[in-house]
Amino acid sequence: MSQVVSQKEAVRSAISQVLSEAGVRFDETTNVKSLMTKELRSQVNQILFEGFRSGAVALKGEKTDKELRDYVSGLQSNWLNKDTSLTGGVKYIAKNPGSRVGSTDAQIKALRALMANTTVQSEIEELQGYIDTRLAEIEAVRPSKKKEVKVNFDALPESIRTKYSTQA
Repeated sequence: MSQVVSQKEAVRSAISQVLSEAGVRFDETTNVKSLMTKELRSQVNQILFEGFRSGAVALKGEKTDKELRDYVSGLQSNWLNKDTSLTGGVKYIAKNPGSRVGSTDAQIKALRALMANTTVQSEIEELQGYIDTRLAEIEAVRPSKKKEVKVNFDALPESIRTKYSTQA
C-alpha cells in the first residue's frame, strides 16, 4: 500500500507537476500564484480531487464529489497564499485579522440571523448593540496573541541604547 501524503505536500506536488507539464519555469523565489491561469488551476484541482478519491491524500471525513471539488479549490488557494515555498518566500498576512471573532458563537449567530430578518432601523441598531456587547465579552476572554519582543540593546548605537535602555 502506498503512503498517504499530507494535503500541503499534495498541493505542492500537483502544482509542480502541472507547471512543469505546461513548460512554466519557477523556483523558490517565484510567487507561483501569479503563474496560475484558470486552466492550470483546474488541472491542479483535478489531480487533487483524484488523489483524495484514491486515498493517496489525507482527508478526514467523507465528502460528496461536489463538496470535494469545492474543498480542493479552496485548499489550492489556501496553500498558494500561505506556503512560503509557493509564495516566493513571502509570509502570509491576513487581510482582516480577527474578522471571524464570534462566528462560532451561538448567541452571535442567532442575533445576526434575527437582525437579517429585521427591517426596522431602531431594532437593527438595538440588535447590533447586543452583538457588539457579546463580541466584547468574547474578546475579553480570548487569550492575547500579542508577542513580547526582546530588544538586543547591545546592538543599538550608544545614543539610542542610553536613551531607551532605561525604559525597558
